[in-house]
Amino acid sequence: MPENCLFCRIADKQLPAKIVAESEHALAFHDIAPQAPVHVLVIPKAHYASLAETPDGSVMAAVSELAKQVARELGVEAAGYRVVVNTGDDGGQTVHHLHAHLLAGRQMTWPPG
Repeated sequence: MPENCLFCRIADKQLPAKIVAESEHALAFHDIAPQAPVHVLVIPKAHYASLAETPDGSVMAAVSELAKQVARELGVEAAGYRVVVNTGDDGGQTVHHLHAHLLAGRQMTWPPG
C-alpha cells in the first residue's frame, strides 16, 4: 500500500468514510463531493493505480459485483444507475487508486462530458 494513497487508508480503516457495503475484495462508500443524489465510490481493497494496472478481470469483477449490490441496497437498481471508471489524467482520474463511481437518483445525460 502506498503510504499517501487516500483510498488505501480508507480501505484499511485508517481514515473515516461513510461505508455502504464491503466484500472480501472491495469496499463501497459515499463520495464526499457527490455529483448525483446517489454517488458511491467502489474500490478494490488492494492498490491498483488505475484500471490499466490490474492483472486480470477479477479486480473489476469484485468492484462490479459490489456496485450491483449497492445499487440494489440503495433502491436505485430498478430506475437505473451509471457506473464510471476514469483511467489516467486525461480520463478524469483524480485519485490514483482504481475506483468506480456509482451514480444514480437522477436522469443521466449523454455524452457524459
